[in-house]
Parts: sequence; C-alpha cells; structure tokens
Amino acid sequence: MTGFLTTHVLDTARGCPASGIKVELFLHKNGTTNKINEAVTNTDGRTDTPMLPQGSFKTGQYELIFHAGDYLRATDQAAEEPIFLDEIPIRFAMSLDSHYHVPLLLSAHGYSTYRGS
Repeated sequence: MTGFLTTHVLDTARGCPASGIKVELFLHKNGTTNKINEAVTNTDGRTDTPMLPQGSFKTGQYELIFHAGDYLRATDQAAEEPIFLDEIPIRFAMSLDSHYHVPLLLSAHGYSTYRGS
C-alpha cells in the first residue's frame, strides 16, 4: 500500500506551531486497541516522520492521542489543575490507500481537527 498518515499541531491561541507535544497512534481492530507508534512534534509542530509510513499503512480505525497538557502548562495557558485539556483523543477511519493528514488546532479551552492534505 502507498498510503500514509501525517499530523501536526498548531497553537491557535498563540498563532504558532506547537513543539514538544507527544503524539501516540493506536489501531482499533476486533475489539482490541494496539499502540503502533509514538512521536514528538518538532519546532514546526510536525512529527519528523509519518505517524504511519507507507510500508506499514493499512486501512482501518485509528486514534491519535495528543498529550497537550505539558505544552499548555509550559506556555502558561493552563490556569488551574486539573487543566481542561490534557490528553486529546481523535478517533478516525482510513478507508482508502491514500495520504491522510490529521492536524490538531489547539488552544487551552478548545480544539478542532480536519482531514488535511
């Protein structure tokens, strides 16, 4: 298969890429959940390599978990503990042998995502 999965994180409150955020990728299949990759965003808010490269790509149900809490604390965007957003899960399906890009647009009190290019 030639498909692959990439991601990035943008801090919409500060208007810049969000670096240093741990991102985990899980596969959900037949009632089980398996972690298949982990990475940290770089200074451009992206992971250095695809979360799911071409050689490992399979269609199915996936979940990215963005560990945003430490980033929000470090940038003084977390007001009190426990903070409103700490771990942000995004569950999605990849049904085509294609490039999927699932970004996170982040602020301390909200987030959004979309299928990017």
